[in-house]
Amino acid sequence: MNRINQLFSIKRDNILSIYFCAGDPYAGHTADMLQVLASRGVDMVEIGIPFSDPMADGPVIQDAATRALRHGMTLRKLFAELRDVRTRVDIPLILMGYLNPILQYGFERFCQDCRQCGIDGVIIPDLPFREYMDHFRSTAEACDLKIIMLITPETEPHRIREIDAHTDGFIYLVSSAATTGAQTGFGNEQQAYFRRIAAMQLHNPCLIGFGISNRQTYEAASEHAAGCIIGSRFVSLLKEYDGHVTEAIDRLLADIGRTLQSSQS
Repeated sequence: MNRINQLFSIKRDNILSIYFCAGDPYAGHTADMLQVLASRGVDMVEIGIPFSDPMADGPVIQDAATRALRHGMTLRKLFAELRDVRTRVDIPLILMGYLNPILQYGFERFCQDCRQCGIDGVIIPDLPFREYMDHFRSTAEACDLKIIMLITPETEPHRIREIDAHTDGFIYLVSSAATTGAQTGFGNEQQAYFRRIAAMQLHNPCLIGFGISNRQTYEAASEHAAGCIIGSRFVSLLKEYDGHVTEAIDRLLADIGRTLQSSQS
């Protein structure tokens, strides 16, 4: 069973997924960072593929991608860093990146390398659902690779139902139509949107992302979905703590009020 499906089969709520950009703040430490995050009780990790034009991302992640590219991070180097990662971590791992570098690498080759490294899913923010269905679905499914689709407050209910019917793993519930970035709280419209999606009783579980940075936003997301995804806040903490991932994740867990697990590494 794919590790994403396995996670959601045994844990229905309070799931925490963490995002960081490969190669930031330093190159060559991707596997080490994953091991620390897993040891601290993080349920799933999204590894960002740096790109020069990350249009769905706010300034924090844009800056992280710029630093990673300056450090020489490429998709080929990322796969080399992940080659033996499954000897160190068991949690689900997802790559998150834009379509252009993946197509330049070759989509079939990309999926095959994901399978060889033990990657469980991929998030491609600029991949339209119809394009996925027509041109990419069969290749991804042959490698047991879950393509995770995003929905926003503007996504029509019929498209949400279509995505739910034809994808597997989870649905990425974007909290707003804005780019990524930390928020202090969710407004009434956002919470009404969360409740509307929950009331649809979708087949796939949902994780809420974009804007989660503190206890208030973490608890609101956990109330309305299976859990949440935290990116910008963790990336900021990595920079603040000069790449010391243990200090960064411990600070984040304290900020959101999640019980800290002792290191197993």
